[in-house]
Amino acid sequence: MSDEILRVENLHVSVDDTRILNGLNLTINRGEIHVVMGRNGAGKSTLASVIMGHPAFEVTEGAIFYMGTNIEEMSVFERARAGMFLSFQYPAVIPGVQVGTFLKKSVQSVRDEELKGRAFRKELNAAMATLEMQKSVLSRYVNDGFSGGEKKRLEILQMLLLKPTLALLDETDSGLDIDALRIVAKGINSVAPEAGCLIITHYQRLLDHVEPHFVHVIIDGVIAESGGPELALKLEKQGYEWLENPAEA
Repeated sequence: MSDEILRVENLHVSVDDTRILNGLNLTINRGEIHVVMGRNGAGKSTLASVIMGHPAFEVTEGAIFYMGTNIEEMSVFERARAGMFLSFQYPAVIPGVQVGTFLKKSVQSVRDEELKGRAFRKELNAAMATLEMQKSVLSRYVNDGFSGGEKKRLEILQMLLLKPTLALLDETDSGLDIDALRIVAKGINSVAPEAGCLIITHYQRLLDHVEPHFVHVIIDGVIAESGGPELALKLEKQGYEWLENPAEA
């Protein structure tokens, strides 16, 4: 059985007739952590959104294979139920919906099974303990009045409960203080061995806690450079200009 979880082939994507991705290729195997970096507008978030099936983006050429199957015709919900998870850069606020209810309904819907109360509470308590979250958060409304760190921690809590095969994490480290960054990284590391992870970030600091197998740099809608953790360190020191103008490097 193949360990390949995601394969992106020659992916071209447009939105409102504007080309964003221009022939991107990427393969993620089980247990691999891939980090995607690049300037704002390079296509990083677009890549994650397209993999998850966001309807605003048009795939004009190429294909995305998940667990060996072309997912072009799969809806966002079908992709989620198949084991794909996307954490949002800007998590939505849902006034009037309690976190506890939201989590139970979400997990029940994705797993397509009735959850047993005691078993789910045990699972939920264990996940919250991993992320050092207080039980009082369960009675609050989803992201309503949450700090940036609380929002991101709730995203990771959802991931721990959903146990995805493919985790797409879009700037999960943005807005986090030192302690929150450590806790979020702990959650990512707990799912990574059994999944494929694609982490979008601007900064090296997350990679002090989550060690990637591969770092990719997107420039003008394609992966212009790939390497190991040392590539992120080089970008931190030198920026992107040496990739955008290699003749001048």
